[in-house]
Amino acid sequence: MNITMLGTGLIGRNYTTALHAGRSRDRVTAVYGRSNESVQSFAREFGIDHATTDMHSAISDPATELVVVGLPNHLHETAVMAAVKAGKGVLCTKPLGRNAAEAYRMLQAVEQAGVFAGYLEDLVYTPKTLKALRSVAAGALGTVLWARSRETHPGPHSDWFFDKQLSGGGAIIDMGSHCIEIARNFIGKHIRPVEVMCWGDTQVHPIDAEDHAVGMVRYENGAMGQFECSWSFRGGMDLRDEVSGTEGTIWLNHWLRTGFEMFTATGQNGYVAEKAEGDKGWLFPVGDEEASLGYPTMFDDMFAAYDAKIAPMETFYDGYVVNAIMDAAYASMQTKRWEAVQLTDWRGASDVPHVSVRRDYDADFHIIKEELMADGSTKVILRHKLTRALEQRVQR
Repeated sequence: MNITMLGTGLIGRNYTTALHAGRSRDRVTAVYGRSNESVQSFAREFGIDHATTDMHSAISDPATELVVVGLPNHLHETAVMAAVKAGKGVLCTKPLGRNAAEAYRMLQAVEQAGVFAGYLEDLVYTPKTLKALRSVAAGALGTVLWARSRETHPGPHSDWFFDKQLSGGGAIIDMGSHCIEIARNFIGKHIRPVEVMCWGDTQVHPIDAEDHAVGMVRYENGAMGQFECSWSFRGGMDLRDEVSGTEGTIWLNHWLRTGFEMFTATGQNGYVAEKAEGDKGWLFPVGDEEASLGYPTMFDDMFAAYDAKIAPMETFYDGYVVNAIMDAAYASMQTKRWEAVQLTDWRGASDVPHVSVRRDYDADFHIIKEELMADGSTKVILRHKLTRALEQRVQR
């Protein structure tokens, strides 16, 4: 696959590193950057022949099959529309747009033009997440009731993130976008998100956007998605997910406490891991950052889908739904109420059954709880199916 990379910042670097890893024959053959110095340096480092500050030149490169958008949020729509006009397939980093209206325009554009499009939501592609999703699909957790996702760190790496007009928001648009889509995957992307309650505030940084937020997304079947995102968390980057179902629980830790911990009194005099705040004391290095963030498996899925002419696991439609949920979160921050998720185009299920589960104890009772007690007995709490009266039994 020959690829045009739009962007030479952190995300463009991570993407290109993942694409060129090992003996991969997939190559970035053209790169666009807004600074001539940075794009030329980037091209030399990664062995890219075509380096330019002209976005349209990079996109229209005759060798290019796919365009990867790794630019600041306010440039996503411009880049996607340019790729569509050139008839090139396009992959766009998260969030798809700064709001749902922007995302929907991009969705309509790629679909009407018939070009391949993928939403680069890497954190649903981490090896741990993919294995967890397979376990959920196999019924290991029963019915998913609640999915909680957390991403926190001391703040982003570039100034545009802190400009609300350029980014579209603060920590929610930056990291809540990850968390929301992770929860959607575990709960079921065919289940409609109905409403959002969100708190957000500016606690540390002198900016107009939120640097800390917690939100709850209620789905039509009664399941709950919870997101926690912060630019005010100290100690590095914390990526964690928790999924609770009627028959089990999954805990995932992707960055801190992953099995590689190191103490150094002198410091290692260099980079430790993304968003690490120092190189002395207790450190939490990451063995393979690109793999831990899901980039290789994400691009494998995108390219396989492109070759097979099918939709990838994450599409522009998914990006649009995430933007709509974030719009509701920002509305809730202002009103202090549950706010409806406004979806002009819903493509999932409707009238889905509630997640509540009732288990029979016998012909007359449902079982509420069974617990082994310290004295060796088993306590069973029951509810009569007709009278709804509670009953407690102790079995020795």
